[in-house]
Amino acid sequence: MRNIHVRTIDAPAAVVGPFLDGIGQDGDRLWPSPAWVPMRLDRPVQVGADGGHGPIRYWVTEYEPGRRVRFAFHPEGGIEGYHELSVEPLDDQRCTVRHVLDAQPRGAMRVLVPLAVRWAHDAVLEDLLDNAERAATGTVRQPARWSPWVRFLRRFLEFPKPTAVPIPADARLARAALAEVMLEDAWQLPMLPGMPRDPAVWADAIFRDPPRWVGAALLLRNQLVRLVGIEQGDRTAFDTVDRDGDEILLGTDAGHLDFRASILTEDHAVTLSTVVTVHNRRGRLYMALVWRLHPLVVRSMFKRAFRTLAADPERGAAPQPPWASATRRIQ
Repeated sequence: MRNIHVRTIDAPAAVVGPFLDGIGQDGDRLWPSPAWVPMRLDRPVQVGADGGHGPIRYWVTEYEPGRRVRFAFHPEGGIEGYHELSVEPLDDQRCTVRHVLDAQPRGAMRVLVPLAVRWAHDAVLEDLLDNAERAATGTVRQPARWSPWVRFLRRFLEFPKPTAVPIPADARLARAALAEVMLEDAWQLPMLPGMPRDPAVWADAIFRDPPRWVGAALLLRNQLVRLVGIEQGDRTAFDTVDRDGDEILLGTDAGHLDFRASILTEDHAVTLSTVVTVHNRRGRLYMALVWRLHPLVVRSMFKRAFRTLAADPERGAAPQPPWASATRRIQ
């Protein structure tokens, strides 16, 4: 299996070559994270540096600073061979960036490579070349585009699932939001390199652009709760209540319950916490049903926001669904 990607860049090799020296490190200008699982090495680029991206593991076997770095695959990962990045001058103002993969799949990889790995590999490399061109010239003449198959694969191969955690100690707004908390939970995802740190951006992505089935379920909820005398959710349901540094608090008060949702962004993770207090029998009956569905809804919204922001970290506020409103501070 031999695969080659080449890009001519209108910049000197002396400008582009140093990008190789930072690959797999903080500030990496080549690897397309957060759109793809980050590449990490256990030390600066040098012979013997070990790491990889996701389940694909490799180590540096050859290195010429600013010119070439070769990685050999760990054979236990199902691929034997190497992949190599190099920068080659064409003239004083142009160079080529080349990636060569020369390897053989073993075991289950014989099936996975043609089905999925090859397609993801090609997309990652074209995104990496886009990054090299953008970093060197400030623009990309013909940006790469993911195929429908790659978009489908990314939903299942690239992103972690939210994990249940205690409400973080640093989520001070969530912890102080309600005088009495009867129900609470928190879900966490890793903060990939390059993802936005502004919790308001995460709040927009989570609550303003939910999965379609969640939006439909919330609209249905508004129709059904009228039958039992519970207020319908209105345009203030996800208003901003407070903000403190890297944490933002949203929520509303209603006759049957009060709820708050906190988004906390940290260097290693982003956490979505929910706290609820119930006022009466209607609230208890309502939460007996809704709290069973709550984890499914929250995980789905959180995962969608994560995928959206990984693909487009510069994304602004999304258009609002019918059940939400523009973020407005409650005094």
